Amino acid sequence: MKNLNAKQKQWLISLHVVFSAMWFGTALCMIAIALMNRNTPNGDELYAINSVMKLLDDVVIIPSAFFSLLTGAFLCWLTVWGFFKHYWVIAKWIGTVTLIVTGSIWLGPWTNAMTAISAEERLQALQNPLYVFDQKAVLIGAIIQTSSLLFIIAISFVKPWGKRDKKIQRQSSAV
Repeated sequence: MKNLNAKQKQWLISLHVVFSAMWFGTALCMIAIALMNRNTPNGDELYAINSVMKLLDDVVIIPSAFFSLLTGAFLCWLTVWGFFKHYWVIAKWIGTVTLIVTGSIWLGPWTNAMTAISAEERLQALQNPLYVFDQKAVLIGAIIQTSSLLFIIAISFVKPWGKRDKKIQRQSSAV
């Protein structure tokens, strides 16, 4: 496959940054919303807050995470960075995939469960042990996810670990 020219690379990097920023910004908003969710005085507000969190997860976080991963893959494939040439790229891949997997396995289902419980029980959901667990787990998970995303974004700019050894690169290419 032919490498991108400078203008194409700039556009692809711009898309990657936009999707990453959307993911990070929405994850940050989820923390603020989750904090508001702890002191809700009425059941309709509780359900509304949970519905907003679910909506943000479904409509912004999931697509932006996917497109961040996709644009990152194209950047690796179509530029000199490659998939395994630089330690910082490998770290970003591991971090991004880990966040997407953990979000899919835990954060999304916990958010969906909170919304379903609050839809049915309204304010009584705050007495439901499953709801209380999910509420705390989503808050802690959102903090971890946002911190991890911030670290991944920082890696993109600082590129702290440089290139891998040529010998190691040849071995990983041969595999």
